[in-house]
Amino acid sequence: MHYIARKAILKDVPALLDFEQGVIEAERPFDPTIKEGPITYYNISDLINNEESEVFVVEQDQLIVASGYAKIKGDRHYLKHDKIGYLGFMFVHKAHRGQGLNQLIINELLKWCKERKVYEMRLDVYDENLAAIKAYEKAGFKKHMINMRFNINDSF
Repeated sequence: MHYIARKAILKDVPALLDFEQGVIEAERPFDPTIKEGPITYYNISDLINNEESEVFVVEQDQLIVASGYAKIKGDRHYLKHDKIGYLGFMFVHKAHRGQGLNQLIINELLKWCKERKVYEMRLDVYDENLAAIKAYEKAGFKKHMINMRFNINDSF
């Protein structure tokens, strides 16, 4: 199979909106705080148009099969770096998983960040999403901090 990674364009938004719902569907079992019913995570058009972010897609036969974005964000004043490249919207269509497409997207996003002199990369992944954690570790990411939650309604 021949895959091509490229920057997303506004014409891709309808396909990317479907991918966004795939991300939400995949994450709901890991997060009881996500609202029921239809929701959105991203303003995909803004991510495509904004100079501080870039969306990449992977195509096969002109069909989008994977996505991801990087967004340059300022970081805390006491850290060694001023900015981070935050990765998100990582999604590979079920029929194309296991083909290294997540790694292909990550490589493009890392190159994009490096061209902008941003060297610290971050992403969020659910602690119980072992497949995603394994993929990110394979790409070189390391566990850094755990975000914890507590709902007092559940305990009283």
